[in-house]
Amino acid sequence: MKRDALPVPAMDLGLASPGSVSVNRRIPISPRMQYRRRPVSVAVDPVSLVISECISITSALHKHARSPNLSVAAILGGSPNRGPVLPPSPGPRRNRKSTSADPGLDGAGELAANRWGLRGKKGKSIQDNPLIAGFGRLRQELTGVRDIHSFDSLVLLEPFLQIIQAKGIAAPVTILVLRAIQKFLAYGFMSPVSPQFALAMRSLSGAITHCQFEIDDPAQEEVVLLLILHLMEDMLSGPGGDILSDESVCNMMGRGLTICSRSRFSEVLRRTAEASMVRMCQIIFEDLKHLEEEAGEESEALDKQTSGHMDNVKLDPAANGTDIPATPTPAGTAEAGQAPADPRSSSSSDKASSGGEDHEGGSAADDDAGSSASSVTASSESVDLRPWSLPSVRELFRVLVGFLNPHDRKHPDQMRVMALRIIHVALEVAGPSIARHPVLATIAEDQLCSHLFQLVRSDNMAVLQEALVVAGTLLSTCRGVLKLQQELYLSYLVACLHPAVEIPREPGIDPSLYSGIPQAPKLIKPPPSQASSGRSTPVPVKDRQKLGMEGGTRKPDARQAMVENIGVLARMPSFMVELFVNYDCDEDRSDLCEDMIGLLSRNALPDSATWSTTSVPPLCLDALLRFIQFIAERLDQPPEYEGYPSPETLRERRRRKKLIVKGTSKFNENPKGGLAYLQESGIIEHAGDPVSVAKFLKGTSRVNKKMLGEFLSKKGNEAVLNAFMDLINFDGKRVDEALRVLLETFRLPGESALIERIVMSFSEKYCESEVPDGVADKDAVFILTYAIILLNTDLHNKNYKTQKRMTIEDFARNLRGVNNGANFAIEYLQSIYDSIKSNEIILPDEHDNQHAFDYAWKELLLKSETAGSLVLCDTNIYDAEMFATTWNAIVSCLFFVFMSATDDTVYGRVITGFDECARIATKYGNSEALDEIIYRLSYISTLSSETLSNTSLNTEVQVGDGSVMVSELAVKFGRDVRPQLATLVLFRVVTGSEHVIRKSWKHIIRIWLNLFVNSLIPAFFSADADKLPLPKIPLQNPSQVIDRGAKQAESGFFSAFTSYITSYAADDPPEPSDEELESTLCTVDCVKQCHMGEVFANISLLPPHSLEALVDALLETMPDDNGSTAVITVKTEPPAAAANGQKARHSAAVYEPSIVYVLEFCTVLALRDARTVEALTQRVVVAIQNILRNAGQYHPILVERATFYLFTLLHASYDYDYVRVPVLLHTVSSFPKDMLMQASGLVLKGLKLCIEQPCPLRNEIMTSPDFWVILQTLAGNQDAAPVVLEILEAGIMASPSAIVADNYEAAIALLNEFATMASIGAVAEQQIDRRQGRKPRPPKQDKPSDNAVVARGVKALNLLSRMTARIPHLMKQSHLESNEAWSAYWLPVFRALTKQCTNPCREVRHLAFPSLQRSLLSPELTSDDHQEWTSIFGEVLFPLILTLLKPEIFSTDRDGMSETRVKAASLLCKVFLQYLVLLSQWDGMLDLWLKIVEIMDRLMNSGQGDSLEEAVPENLKNVLLIMSTNGYLVPPSQNPAGEELWSETWKRIDRFLPDLRNSLALEPLTREEPSKAEPAPVAVVPEGQGQGPAEEVQEEAAAAPEQQQQQQAAAE
Repeated sequence: MKRDALPVPAMDLGLASPGSVSVNRRIPISPRMQYRRRPVSVAVDPVSLVISECISITSALHKHARSPNLSVAAILGGSPNRGPVLPPSPGPRRNRKSTSADPGLDGAGELAANRWGLRGKKGKSIQDNPLIAGFGRLRQELTGVRDIHSFDSLVLLEPFLQIIQAKGIAAPVTILVLRAIQKFLAYGFMSPVSPQFALAMRSLSGAITHCQFEIDDPAQEEVVLLLILHLMEDMLSGPGGDILSDESVCNMMGRGLTICSRSRFSEVLRRTAEASMVRMCQIIFEDLKHLEEEAGEESEALDKQTSGHMDNVKLDPAANGTDIPATPTPAGTAEAGQAPADPRSSSSSDKASSGGEDHEGGSAADDDAGSSASSVTASSESVDLRPWSLPSVRELFRVLVGFLNPHDRKHPDQMRVMALRIIHVALEVAGPSIARHPVLATIAEDQLCSHLFQLVRSDNMAVLQEALVVAGTLLSTCRGVLKLQQELYLSYLVACLHPAVEIPREPGIDPSLYSGIPQAPKLIKPPPSQASSGRSTPVPVKDRQKLGMEGGTRKPDARQAMVENIGVLARMPSFMVELFVNYDCDEDRSDLCEDMIGLLSRNALPDSATWSTTSVPPLCLDALLRFIQFIAERLDQPPEYEGYPSPETLRERRRRKKLIVKGTSKFNENPKGGLAYLQESGIIEHAGDPVSVAKFLKGTSRVNKKMLGEFLSKKGNEAVLNAFMDLINFDGKRVDEALRVLLETFRLPGESALIERIVMSFSEKYCESEVPDGVADKDAVFILTYAIILLNTDLHNKNYKTQKRMTIEDFARNLRGVNNGANFAIEYLQSIYDSIKSNEIILPDEHDNQHAFDYAWKELLLKSETAGSLVLCDTNIYDAEMFATTWNAIVSCLFFVFMSATDDTVYGRVITGFDECARIATKYGNSEALDEIIYRLSYISTLSSETLSNTSLNTEVQVGDGSVMVSELAVKFGRDVRPQLATLVLFRVVTGSEHVIRKSWKHIIRIWLNLFVNSLIPAFFSADADKLPLPKIPLQNPSQVIDRGAKQAESGFFSAFTSYITSYAADDPPEPSDEELESTLCTVDCVKQCHMGEVFANISLLPPHSLEALVDALLETMPDDNGSTAVITVKTEPPAAAANGQKARHSAAVYEPSIVYVLEFCTVLALRDARTVEALTQRVVVAIQNILRNAGQYHPILVERATFYLFTLLHASYDYDYVRVPVLLHTVSSFPKDMLMQASGLVLKGLKLCIEQPCPLRNEIMTSPDFWVILQTLAGNQDAAPVVLEILEAGIMASPSAIVADNYEAAIALLNEFATMASIGAVAEQQIDRRQGRKPRPPKQDKPSDNAVVARGVKALNLLSRMTARIPHLMKQSHLESNEAWSAYWLPVFRALTKQCTNPCREVRHLAFPSLQRSLLSPELTSDDHQEWTSIFGEVLFPLILTLLKPEIFSTDRDGMSETRVKAASLLCKVFLQYLVLLSQWDGMLDLWLKIVEIMDRLMNSGQGDSLEEAVPENLKNVLLIMSTNGYLVPPSQNPAGEELWSETWKRIDRFLPDLRNSLALEPLTREEPSKAEPAPVAVVPEGQGQGPAEEVQEEAAAAPEQQQQQQAAAE
């Protein structure tokens, strides 16, 4: 915004434009005035105060005058006439003389200074002194003035300025004048609204910068100078500071610099002057920003406006205009002093020195410039009133920078320090503005950086510190235009600070944990070899260090200062990002970001204090942590891509850079192999293309110069050499200059043939376009080039004696007649000779003098023109790549510092750093970094050891309702705060980062296992009852349980001694101490603060691909196939009793809860959903199978839970065939019997889970023989039997039934087994009989048995009965032959029922017998194959009766078995009658019938008693009657064919029932006696027995005809 654009009140300054008469004009208040300080309000009348000052000064003039007279006019006021005061003419004042046109010049100047000064010359009175008269006139002018602000400012200052500029004025008077002017400015008597304010301010500036006074006391001299400094500061900072001219500002700053530079002044004065300079520079450079706003919105507006005035001002502190009076000079020799230059021009060209520089006090004005009053004529002279602007800023900046030249011996280090401090303030205030203006930026880029980068190599600590501070501020504010300068500076710091010391190994710490800290920066290159360079030996490293070409060894204080400087830069949030983007991602630049992080990481280690100071490690650590903090703060910022190169582009450039580095490294060893690699990598198009090869070799700085020279000069590479020459511009250069340019790119080889090849190509290229002046043709160039090379070696080889070195005459003589037959011009050769002699042709990095730095700097400036500006990065789009590059060094450093630190503050900072690194890694998905962070934190926590802690001495302490487990791990962990901090941060890091973690899960798992086995955490994942309905994982029981609540009342020595003796006698561990208990509680609190439940909750939500890493880590802790476990045994003896209320299990194997924890965790993760089942199940299954394969080596708790996990996984993943059912079932069935018994609970639970629903899995399991082996084995287990029967019942009762042809027989056998086990019920039954006095027991029990085994047997029989209903269906499905199907399905049922009919338990027998009877009499049993139904007798009934006849069977239940025998006899008869028709058609009927009779005989003679003796005849009688009635058993007379049956039947019956034949009267009567025939006998039921077996047979006989007809029909 322009100055006249602001709507502020105008003021009348009474200024005259150049070339015109001064007229009053309205000028708006500048915006720069708005921030000026306000004037101080006064309580006295301003006019009176001014008059008082006038009187004080005139009194002082008189006091210091030699005459005692005091003029009344001096007090009352002099003549009203006054001479107008104008500032000195803006034109040059050099050699200007007094003329008649200036009548007042002699009168006011010469008279005042020489005659009417304070020396009291004769012939004049003091009241006629024009200096005093001026105050009188001022008082006259003030008469009647009411508002001091409306009074002319120039008139107000006129007498004061005359005093200041007059020669020979005493210092006390000057002090009073300066103080008065300070008051006027401070109180606002002169303000922007006062007339001629601008002219007054410039006049005041000219006066104080040329102040001359007489010095009698050095102390008063310094007071005057202090007042001058304060007044200049007030002027610049006050309301009129912005309207001073460029010349005024330069004069004021020059005066201040002069005061600062005079060593004879006191330290206080110089320090004060420096402070004033600093303040004035702050104001000037602050105004630079407002000047930019006033100039307009265009960035170059201010530069365009001031470009024409840039050279009009000069500032030189050594000029006369800034000389300071020191000692009084005799009046007669006043002219001998130096004449002050024009106050608006302080150039050194304006001075006319006639006195020494050390006699400033003796300097006086020349004959026409003694005082400003004598040079003032009238206000009609025009004055340039243009305010100061960019020209004065540029001149001040130039002069300040000039002080820094380290090779200028005129300026001592003290002056450089002062200049550095002032420049530092300028950069702090307006650094970005300096960078925006080319006239200032050019100075900063060239002279300032050049001087600074040399000063940072100074051994003077004051210079070094200030140079570092300025360099840091310069880069902080102007780095946008200092890309290559910043690289040079930072590379030097890295080379200086990165120690070549191996990191010390800490005992007990794996070196791999801090291996990421670099041992040396990447930018360090090996010292070049200098063979064939004109030198016999390489340049000593120390010499190169002095020149700043190497880092070198710096003093500890210097190192600390450098580190502090880096810390300043690192405090910029975007600094490291900019290094990464502008350098690390640039193929031609160093990896500054990596090197800087490596430097900070290495120096943050404690051992760096041994070669620096103790402050260096924390400073580096702080810078490192700030770098991480800045990245962390940018995590939540939205990405900003506009105006920045894309991250993909930078990533590609980094990839390309790595290839180039590797390729050039290969080239330096083997050029051919290096080019082949570069071609393969795509860096060069084709290794056989000379142009592409030459472009690459010319464009990179990474190729070894010596190797490049040898490659280019090698035979066969002429094309590459010529192409390389084409890339160098030799136009307009002398031969030696062109040769110097060429040899700056590579080293000249040592062999003459190789040199000749290069010189030949150079000569042709040099004369390619046109032959330059001074040479005739390329042959002349060839010879001259050779001569120059020889001259260079001759002049600079240290082995040559000085007397024998080549002279110009020798050089010219050697070249006579070779310029196409003529001689070279001697002037031409002389210039070449002088150039070579003063500056050796050598590679720049091999110089050992100032030429090295000068050349390097010149080359840097040339490269800066094409390198572009520094990309300022206020974005987070590069943070991911940058962190991926630097995290290893940072994390390694943080770990090392944490492990070696002892201060809590360090712990806190490092822990915060770990946390922020983890957040960054999580945000950007950097799994590698996050894994390493977790690894190191887990290492610090001490909880992730591969060997689990010993739990054998764990002690449970109970207090009230709560308890805590005191363990070795808990006590040790609770005593040390460091692992607690690490653990807290570890799980803070893990929480929310679970999806990024990969390899470090194993460390987290080890921590969980250690905490779990010590009862410090529960198994969080077991809370998912839907997935695994299991009890909690049991842990090792504590060695002892102590109830502190019960023992609180016991105290004293005796109780403690008793407790100790008791525990000692019992060989128990001592009770935990209070300190151990407190440590344990600290551990418990720490674990609670970790909020591990959140981690498990987050894990449950992870995608499958993230869970794979966790499951793999979990399974790594599992035992190998041979059973050797990676988890160390936690207790040497098996647990006395299982935890969590489970029964004790005795096993030789040691129980390891950690393995159970791992398997259960994996199983839960795999069962989460369908995706996890598919992704995770297979690996979990393999691990569990390894356990089950060696089940005998593991504890039953582990085996049973592992089996259940596997069944659960089978149920969930059956479709994927991860678990082979036969293999699993066979594995389980192959368990040792005792193992299977102990693991039965969860084994059956898993089986039940798999078969509870109809599905292919159920069918496959239940048809497996191993399944029935398992059930058969477990059926005898008291705890497992109910579940086995439940599983069996579910299979039988299911719809469709799970009992099929393949498992039918196994199911029958298992049911039979259950029923058989019910035999134990006989004992209870017989006891009841004895209690009841052997009363006969009712045949049936309505109330079920209370005995669980009997109840299961009863249920098994019921299930067995139900099975018969499925037999026809199964027989149809079997596709077997009829007889085979009958044997496969009916026979197993009959045998099972037959067996249970002999069961000692009456309840079972009473249930089994009806079932058997119903089955045998079932119509479905009949078939046309006699082998099936005849087997009923041989396979079922006969064995049953024969078994019942055995004494041992009968003795199991004497009362009950007799009844069973009766029923068996009756059943035999019923079945016989049932199949009588079919039997009659069978050839074997006779044998069967005789067998039945024989059985009846045995029953009759079994000695049982009355029951059988009555039942057998009755049953037999009924059978005989039915057989007779149906014509099967008739006398031979009636049926000759049945003679054998008849005779054999009665033959056997008569043996045991001789009277039966007669009682039945089955033989027919003779014809003669039909009337005597008796009625057929009927079955008689014994009295009192109700309907017995005989009666049943009789009923069967009544139904026999109808049944026989049915059987006959079925048979047909």
